[in-house]
Amino acid sequence: MAGIHITDIEAAINYWRERSPSSDAAMPLTLPLRALAEVYALMVYHRQTDTDEAALPPAARQAWLAWFDTTPDTPCIAICSTSQGDEVCKGCGRSFDEVQHWTAMSPAEKRGVWRRITLQGDAWRFNRYAERAIEEKTGQAGIV
Repeated sequence: MAGIHITDIEAAINYWRERSPSSDAAMPLTLPLRALAEVYALMVYHRQTDTDEAALPPAARQAWLAWFDTTPDTPCIAICSTSQGDEVCKGCGRSFDEVQHWTAMSPAEKRGVWRRITLQGDAWRFNRYAERAIEEKTGQAGIV
C-alpha cells in the first residue's frame, strides 16, 4: 500500500479544525480530529514522515478520506504531452504510467504523485499555465 505523508495528515487536521471546531471544553477535539491527531502524534514520536494507508485506524482513514475528497482529483491541465510520446507530461508532471493508471490509483498513491510533482515544480501547471489551474479551481477566470 501507498504511504500518506505527514503533511497530508496535517492538512486533514487543519481541514477538520476549520470545519468542525469543538465548543465543548470537556471534549476539545471532535472524533475526526482526535483520530488524525493520534496518527500524527505517533508519526512525530517515531520520527516517521509517512504512514501506511492500510495501517490507518478506521476513524482516521475516514477523516483523511473526507479531506482528500476536497482536494483536486487530478493535476491535469488539459495539455498532455504523454499523448505525443513524452515519458513525462510537460503539462502536469506525471509519468505516462501515472496518467494511464490514475483512475485505478488509491487516494494515497494519488497524493504521493501530487506531492512529488509539487516538490519538483517544473511542470507547466506550476509555472507557465498556473493561472489555468487557478481558474479551474475557482471556476472563474482572474478570480483567486
